[in-house]
Amino acid sequence: MAANDDRPAGQDLFDLADLRPIVRRPPMRAVPMRLGVAVRAWLAFAALAMIGAWTLPALADAPMRLRGDVTARGDVLTLGDLVENAPAAAAARPLFRAPALGATGTIQARRIVDAAASAGLGPVETGGRVQVSVQRAARRVAAGEIEAALKRGLESGFGLDPSLVSVRLDGEGPVLLAPTDLGGQVAALDLTYDPRTRRLAALISLGERQATLRVTGVAVELREVAVLVRAVGRGERLSEADVTLERRPREGAPQDALAQAVPGEVAQRALGAGTVLRAGDTAPPELVARGEMVTILYEAPGITLSMRGIANEPGRLGAVVNVVNAASKKVLQAVVVGQGRVSVSPAGPQRQASAALPGTTALR
Repeated sequence: MAANDDRPAGQDLFDLADLRPIVRRPPMRAVPMRLGVAVRAWLAFAALAMIGAWTLPALADAPMRLRGDVTARGDVLTLGDLVENAPAAAAARPLFRAPALGATGTIQARRIVDAAASAGLGPVETGGRVQVSVQRAARRVAAGEIEAALKRGLESGFGLDPSLVSVRLDGEGPVLLAPTDLGGQVAALDLTYDPRTRRLAALISLGERQATLRVTGVAVELREVAVLVRAVGRGERLSEADVTLERRPREGAPQDALAQAVPGEVAQRALGAGTVLRAGDTAPPELVARGEMVTILYEAPGITLSMRGIANEPGRLGAVVNVVNAASKKVLQAVVVGQGRVSVSPAGPQRQASAALPGTTALR
């Protein structure tokens, strides 16, 4: 340390140029807010809260859009029926009357937008649509259900067999339109029927007369007839698959129409598919052909003989044909009893057969 340094020992050295004057600041004091400023601040906060309460749900929910084609199930169309994402509180608000049952109508898009605006709602996106098509849903009771109801009434009231009756309604297919929520079975009320003219009239009702329709018509009596499924040629034998039974109007069916066909019978003429078979169209097959060699059977109490002969004419089962005894050359009348087999009895022609005994052999 320098000789002229008279500072106490241990004291640090520092430059005087680093010293700055100390400035003491007065402490901060709270100034009371004026009443007007407080009121304005409170009103601003309330306004922001109200704006948030209205805008935040709107921002969170999807925007309201106009629906496309609409199906109405009631008499009135609500805002929710026409606008997607409508608020729950306003969705049930009725706006327009729905079309008649089963009918279709249109609503201008601007009318729906104006209705939403009058309800205090926001804008509705139309998606470029000018109008909305509205169809009224309905339960359609067609001719089939109406005919079934009439048949039930004819059975219970007049004793007609519904399986053998067909109902022809006047007009072009009457249809009863009813609300979709109207269930139950269709009934024919106030049914009248004239057996002579077969005219009928009734009130078709659904849901205890909640939906009704007056109908008239005629009851057609049916009968079962045999109908060919395919075309067959003359002499062709029929099988069960070749014939079906159909119900046809009795007035239009031939009087001699067959109610059934016997499988194995042979067509007596060419017949087309769909032909109603009549008596004489088919017959049992011929078991004996003209000029065919046949076996002649002679049966009497205690004796059975057989001989050979030639048939002079064809014959089916049970037919009487003339045959020539091959041994005696005599003509006998015989009954066809099987394939290539005929039988003679002791009376009449059989006496001729007995004279030809030398040419016969006993059967065992």
